[in-house]
Amino acid sequence: MNKKERPIIKNLIKKHTTEIESFQNTIVRPIIKMQHPLLVASFKNYLEKRKVDLQSCSDLEINNKIKSIYNKDISYRNISLGLIIGHFSTSEFSYYINYSSEINKRIIKIIHQRVHNSLSEIFGLESL
Repeated sequence: MNKKERPIIKNLIKKHTTEIESFQNTIVRPIIKMQHPLLVASFKNYLEKRKVDLQSCSDLEINNKIKSIYNKDISYRNISLGLIIGHFSTSEFSYYINYSSEINKRIIKIIHQRVHNSLSEIFGLESL
């Protein structure tokens, strides 16, 4: 089994950020970056299993459909959250428990944007 290490993302930490924003930028974003290939594969599998055709949609329709998938399909949303939360340390998880609702919203928003920006990977194209 390959051991993954969280990437270091520079220039995300600002002086006047809130505690949750700091958690997002130092913990959540590196985990999402590390899990990117799995998130893309998971979303691609979701589209195939549910026979969702995004290739014939406009960019706005695609964006709305991705948002709808993460907002309405609670099961898939929870799987996606689990792919990230499962990489928290015990102390990070203790912090997460106190702010889970807000952190979940942030995680899903970042994943949504990342998936949208990775459509060429999902569709197997060089560029859209």
